[in-house]
Amino acid sequence: MRTLSDQKRQIWQGAFVLSLAGIFSKVLSAGYRVPFQNIVGDVGFYIYQQVYPLLGISVVLVTVGFPVTISKIMNDYEVENQAKILRISMMFLSGIGLSFFLILFAGAKGIAGLMGDPDLEQVIRAVSFSYLLLPFISFFRGYFQGRQWMLPTAFSQMGEQLVRVTVILLLTWWLVKQDFSLYDTGAGAAFASFVGGLAAFIILAKFWVTRDRRHRSGVSNLNTKTVIRQLSLYTMTICVSSLMLILIQLVDAFNLYSLLLDHGLDKLEAKHIKGVYDRGQPLLQLGTVFAVSVATALVPTLTKARKQQETELVQIKVQYAMKTSLTLGIGAAVGLICILDPVNMMLFKNSEGTTALQIFSLSIFFASFAMTITAVLQGCGHPFFPAVSVLLGTVMKTVLNVMLIPSFGIEGAALATAISFAFVALLNFLKLKRKSLTKLSDYKMSGVVISAFTMLMVLLAWLYIFEMVIDAESRWKAAIESLTAVVLGGVTYLYSIIKLKVYSDEELELLPFAIHLSSFKRERGE
Repeated sequence: MRTLSDQKRQIWQGAFVLSLAGIFSKVLSAGYRVPFQNIVGDVGFYIYQQVYPLLGISVVLVTVGFPVTISKIMNDYEVENQAKILRISMMFLSGIGLSFFLILFAGAKGIAGLMGDPDLEQVIRAVSFSYLLLPFISFFRGYFQGRQWMLPTAFSQMGEQLVRVTVILLLTWWLVKQDFSLYDTGAGAAFASFVGGLAAFIILAKFWVTRDRRHRSGVSNLNTKTVIRQLSLYTMTICVSSLMLILIQLVDAFNLYSLLLDHGLDKLEAKHIKGVYDRGQPLLQLGTVFAVSVATALVPTLTKARKQQETELVQIKVQYAMKTSLTLGIGAAVGLICILDPVNMMLFKNSEGTTALQIFSLSIFFASFAMTITAVLQGCGHPFFPAVSVLLGTVMKTVLNVMLIPSFGIEGAALATAISFAFVALLNFLKLKRKSLTKLSDYKMSGVVISAFTMLMVLLAWLYIFEMVIDAESRWKAAIESLTAVVLGGVTYLYSIIKLKVYSDEELELLPFAIHLSSFKRERGE
């Protein structure tokens, strides 16, 4: 029989593995799109990115949304109610999964028409199959997380992403080599998500068969309508909040291409330009991975501290999460803006759209900040407001696209994205401030700004010197320039952050590589 300490150790080990799996999956999800774009070109990338938000909704719902919802409801009630909760959840999820499948499969022609490109019909139909697995994967992950067993979710996430990315790249390469159309290739890449989901289902099913059956539920008097009401509420709060990046992309999928056509571009040119603009999406994902991972890891701690009425601990954890998000978000955005010209060449073969992507990179900071505050608000017992702010931000993105794209093209779309994320971040921050959980004076923003400016100057000087010494234009040159700039910029920024004491000694101990940072400070005699 396991002791309480053993159970706690399992929970923390599982949470750590789940965090690593989340980072691994997000990096892989963003990274594969670079070789994919290299294989299919900007027009092929446009085709895939048009339907990716529809795929992304499924991925987010089965990874973050529904599993968290089910596990939360399971933990809200006694053990004897869990079997009934799981049965109702399975029926609820089956209805949602089947509805999404039918809407996308039967309505593919209409959706493609709304996107302004009828040829996307078959690609959208390929997307629809991934929703057939949604109820099963969500159910399994929710069950295991509700039992505080995180390993099945972690392994299934990693397995799903590895299989999905492998199938996407191999199948895409083969289809292009066999001279299939780019739309056929896009459909194949979209269907690969179903294959990845199937891998996740098999992994989870194996864990399900070997699960511990000693804890059996008794007779439940729980009202079915109560569970459905909670499922619906959490779907509208947890799930919608988790979909912020996807919903903003969805707006671009529905109106950016059409607005470019209205702007006077022909169809092929508009597809090419939209594909160039979509290069910003993997950069945004990579730029927000670590800031969000650090912040969301604190949500369980915040929830526990709030329930135990440990107000001071809540404020300390909130301050740490917000400061980390600001520091990483500002550093990533400023650094990427500086080096985006060679990065664009290194990753995507040319430097087209660099100005639009530099504007788009502002979104890294605002999105990181918005998602961090969302996690903090949820951990502090305010899950509804972040969902409302995300929906309002999506409306703002739609309006700004219509206003800015006709005059400024993809630069206008990039600016609309950055402003929309900033709007969501501002709304969430004001909510947090009204709850007296944060104030800007705690974050030592002057030190962060000075550090970012120092990195900016160092990077500009390095790029100038590099261009003077090596004048040739090539992808290898861009790669060397980019990678050396990343190392130089990162070291400069980290050194400045430590030197200006942006973090206290106690806060530094919570950061990755804390031991090395402490040793560094001791060597400097600080």
